[in-house]
Amino acid sequence: MVGEDFQICDRDLSHEALAQFMDATAIAVDTETMGLLVHRDRLCLVQLCDNRGRVAVVRIAKGQTDAPNLKQLLEADIEKIFHFARFDLATLKHHLGIQVAPIFCTKIASKLVRTYTNRHSLKELVQELELVELDKSAQSSDWGNAANLSEEQLRYAANDVRYLISLRQKLTEMLKREERWELAQTCFQTLPTIVALDLLQFKDLFEH
Repeated sequence: MVGEDFQICDRDLSHEALAQFMDATAIAVDTETMGLLVHRDRLCLVQLCDNRGRVAVVRIAKGQTDAPNLKQLLEADIEKIFHFARFDLATLKHHLGIQVAPIFCTKIASKLVRTYTNRHSLKELVQELELVELDKSAQSSDWGNAANLSEEQLRYAANDVRYLISLRQKLTEMLKREERWELAQTCFQTLPTIVALDLLQFKDLFEH
């Protein structure tokens, strides 16, 4: 099984799960969609993990446009940690009307401080900083049939959030050591504006 501290919720977080996550100091978040085009490809799953290692997967129904408990949590004043937040923030905003804040993006942090490599995938980060090799075999799979997710898919979904809080801590230490912490925070604060531009399909706005 995926683990004892793992629960599956349909359409929204349960009130019990919401209360537990609202007590967290940080929450790792990821999404699974049918593809990478936000306006075309629907949101299927939202995965959460708190600083105590509790994981929840929320199955989003086709055509669903809101999830009040999830919205309350993701808009609360608790740091939300993503890997490549730009995509997840756009997906949550477009499909569920959720404006996530505050934000930490491990991919941005990695690019700012791990300048000795061009490998910034979650798999590479976890392997280097957590000494764990993630199984990504279920990454490209059909998430649309959420009611019948395989054990492999559930394990993949859980692992995509299970290490983010620890990565945040290690990357923060590196950013502060290299005197790039303030710059990273500015980047994170800029993400909602970038996402708004993405959803309006502006491209190269800052180019000549």
